[in-house]
Amino acid sequence: MEVRDAIYSRRSVRAYSDQPVDRATVEALLKAATQAPSSMNEQPWAFVIVQDPRQLTLWSERIKGYVFQRLQPDSPLTKYRDMLASPDYHVFHRAGTLIIICARPGAHNGEEDCSLAAQNLMLAAHAMGLGTCPIGFARPWLNRAKSKRELAIPATYKVVFPVIVGYPKGETAAVARKEPEVLLWR
Repeated sequence: MEVRDAIYSRRSVRAYSDQPVDRATVEALLKAATQAPSSMNEQPWAFVIVQDPRQLTLWSERIKGYVFQRLQPDSPLTKYRDMLASPDYHVFHRAGTLIIICARPGAHNGEEDCSLAAQNLMLAAHAMGLGTCPIGFARPWLNRAKSKRELAIPATYKVVFPVIVGYPKGETAAVARKEPEVLLWR
C-alpha cells in the first residue's frame, strides 16, 4: 500500500470481529511505531498491551463511570452523556487489543513524539488489514495513579495515546474532512 493511499483510506474503526491479533502482528506494529521521528532522537515511548477481553470490558465500565461523573455542562463531551450512560456502549468497541503508548518522563517533546508513534502504528495496522481507533475517553482514567499501578506503568510516565487494534467487522465509511485552515502563507 502506498503511503498516500494509507493516509487517505485509514478510518477509525468502531466494529471488530472476534479474530484475535496475534503477538507477532502486535510486535510488528510496535516496530512500526518506533520508526517515528522524535525530538532529539529521544524515542520516549513505552507500550502497554492488553488483550484480555474481560479486563477491557471491566475497564470500559469503570471509564464510562469516571468520565460520566466528571462531565461539566459546558464540556464538549456533554453530547456523549447518553452514549456513556448506555449499558451497550463499550469504550473499547469490543476490540481484542488495546495498545497504550506512554511517554517517559523528562523527554523534550514526549507527548508529541508518542503521537507520531501512534500515527505510524495506525497506518501500519491499516496496511496490514487491521482497524484502529484512538480512545481519548480512556486517557484520564489510565493516567490515574491507581490505574498506572494496575498496569505496571511507572508513576512518572504519562499515558499519551490509548489505541485499539483489531480486525474490522464490515466497512467504515469515510468522514468528510474540512479544508486546511491556512493562517498565513507568505
